[in-house]
Amino acid sequence: MEHIVIIGNGIAGITAARHIRKLSDKKVTIISAETDHFFSRTALMYVYMGHMRWRDIEPYESWFWKKNRLELKKAYVETVDTNNKTLHFKEGGSITYDKLIIATGSTTNTFGWEGLELNGVQGLVSKQDLENLEKNAPNNKECPRAVIVGGGLIGVEMAEMLRTRKIEVTMLVRESAFWAGTLPKPEAEMISSHVISHGVDLRHNAELDKILGDDKGNVRAIVTKDGEEIPCCVVGITTGVKPQISFLKNSKIETDKGILVNRKLETNIENVYAIGDCAQQREPIGNRPPIEAVWYTGRMMGEALAQTICGKPFEYNPGNWFNSAKFFDIEYQTYGWVFSESKLKDYEAQFHWKCASDLRCVTISCNKNSNEFLGINTFGIRMKHEVFDKWLNEKRSVDYVIENLKQANFDPEFFKNYEKEIQTAYANQTISV
Repeated sequence: MEHIVIIGNGIAGITAARHIRKLSDKKVTIISAETDHFFSRTALMYVYMGHMRWRDIEPYESWFWKKNRLELKKAYVETVDTNNKTLHFKEGGSITYDKLIIATGSTTNTFGWEGLELNGVQGLVSKQDLENLEKNAPNNKECPRAVIVGGGLIGVEMAEMLRTRKIEVTMLVRESAFWAGTLPKPEAEMISSHVISHGVDLRHNAELDKILGDDKGNVRAIVTKDGEEIPCCVVGITTGVKPQISFLKNSKIETDKGILVNRKLETNIENVYAIGDCAQQREPIGNRPPIEAVWYTGRMMGEALAQTICGKPFEYNPGNWFNSAKFFDIEYQTYGWVFSESKLKDYEAQFHWKCASDLRCVTISCNKNSNEFLGINTFGIRMKHEVFDKWLNEKRSVDYVIENLKQANFDPEFFKNYEKEIQTAYANQTISV
């Protein structure tokens, strides 16, 4: 029986395993050093905040794995010998495979700051990170103040988590507004105001210089590049993530920032594949970055690769870009492409609308030459994915999208609708270029 070994039990690896089982009777072994069972990584924050228990973020019951003949092994893969199709474990022992799927995800990205080794310095990616935060910041007596380095989605999650325990939070963001490298300026400024309204000491144009420790090896403060010393007990590093591939350093598998793959998710080594956050497309797909650390793309890669593994070669095709997140009370959705000021394309023009409450806004992007709708960002207003996906595929005009916004509204019937306000503003506003 062909033996499929999967390193990593995140969304990409588990999706591949589930679909291989649906399509075949192959032997499947899943290896992870992080946890015994798959869990919903995007729900880590809710465990710390007391909204969910750990078992609530495990989508499958413990009996699921045996029933579906998916063997689980808790171990850390130290080396990969592709000549002999063998994995060697840090704890000792080894396992052989016929086909190998690497789905090891990502880890916190750091930039060589002094003091990274101190107790209290951590990211927010893994179960171990959650456990460390519980230990490092159990309450505001043991941890009166924390500093978060970097903004983005992980940074704002950590800030919200800590504020639920009334811990003072200072956040260092090197841009002039929150996540301004990704969001158009009006949106970034709105989110900055919203984060500050939740009691976060948000510092714009601020960067970390070094982390200071006490004589017991614990964090006591950070120093900014402007020379300011800020006392704290925890330093959250949320300056992005990078593929977790250090164990491949001496293997024959080609890597760059991630594991290099083609559209079939094949590496340079026959019968070795990579999916999820650790995979890097040799040729980027459209405007997408070559590495996508996004939950749904990991799931899609797992589904696509299962077809190939089971004899039906299938290319990964993620379709139109979309994503969603939450900034404290403001829900965010994006469909298609809406670029920030620094990344704006030559052909791109944008229309911005913001509610008087400063809690809702919409940015719509179009091709200024053809008027083709390119993408939309919504904050505080829920929209339907399938509608925008259809309009993007149909290459609808921005005028059509504005006129038919009601079709895309997803908010419950008792919520206020803003389509007319948006349409009026569009009629009276020149699209910015």
